[in-house]
Amino acid sequence: MIPTSYPDPETMARLTARMLLDIRAVHFSAAEPFTLASGLRAPTYIDCRRLISFPRVRATAMDFLACTVMREAGLEAFDNIAGGETAGIPFAALVAERMGLPMSYVRKKPKGYGRNARIEGAMAPGERVLLIEDLATDGGSKLSFVDAIRATGAECAHTGVIFYYGIFPETLPRLAEHGVRLHHLCTWWDVLAEARARGDFDAATLDGVERFLQAPRDWRPG
Repeated sequence: MIPTSYPDPETMARLTARMLLDIRAVHFSAAEPFTLASGLRAPTYIDCRRLISFPRVRATAMDFLACTVMREAGLEAFDNIAGGETAGIPFAALVAERMGLPMSYVRKKPKGYGRNARIEGAMAPGERVLLIEDLATDGGSKLSFVDAIRATGAECAHTGVIFYYGIFPETLPRLAEHGVRLHHLCTWWDVLAEARARGDFDAATLDGVERFLQAPRDWRPG
């Protein structure tokens, strides 16, 4: 069903952060840092895949994402919703259902047999495609998916995610240079604010997380 209510962005950001904390998708550990896809070491980790196991949280977040995309890009801006392999696939299906649109997905690389395709599902030249993924860090993986979509003759100028790190200043300009606009629900700053308000972690842990968020590439364990 197409969502008809449009909460303000601040409310959606706060509630999304709360939901991510509620389902324990948020992990903080300075003593045993996490390694991000970029290779960067971090005391923070977000596991948006957990949403698929929580029906009420999942439904609310997908309503928020559909509303956000339609508000920021337009009600009739898209013809196809594409999920990025693999985390973006279930969320693309849920957003496509809400927006009443076809769904496809994009492989990270050709599968090496059969049609050797990167696009699965139906995607036609000229279609306006919305790329859906679970999160965005520095935007690098988005560009590969966007290029694969554009190689079919379709257009892709927008990507939507549940979570955007919001700590790497080059991300939005990098996407913009590629002709892509990012739509998101919340960032690490929203999660940190909600965690402080709720007292989910001790003050020392949250202070350490804030130091990382302020200068992620300079952060070191200890």
